[in-house]
Amino acid sequence: MPVRLIGGVRHDDFANGASLMTNDLAERRILVVEDESLVAMLLETILEDMGCEIVGPEGTVASGVEAARSVAIDAALLDVNVAGELVFPVAEQLKSRGIPFVFSTGYGEGGLPEQWRGYPTIQKPFTEVAVHDALLNAMSR
Repeated sequence: MPVRLIGGVRHDDFANGASLMTNDLAERRILVVEDESLVAMLLETILEDMGCEIVGPEGTVASGVEAARSVAIDAALLDVNVAGELVFPVAEQLKSRGIPFVFSTGYGEGGLPEQWRGYPTIQKPFTEVAVHDALLNAMSR
């Protein structure tokens, strides 16, 4: 199975180009907070392949907080380090609204402060399957 690496993130190309994902996330509005343009583009592709509607991507914590506060979304994917700032104010806003989220980091869950451990986390480089499963896990809580 060929794998493309873009911005340190894996994107699986399944034989014949068809995704192995079901459409269980179809039409879900997913906020993406990610400052790396190539990673953000890859996440957009992955989410679009799953039938999701992408909100953002937001490239700063401030714009992420505003989107988390005011936009109708079903879930979010949050890069932990966004342009040198930690994303936790966005997570706090989402948590206060009861909106599930997934952290994305190169350090895994162990790199998160204690209060944020236990939330769904994907470690870079991640696969389409990891994004799918983490979102489903977050949304089923």
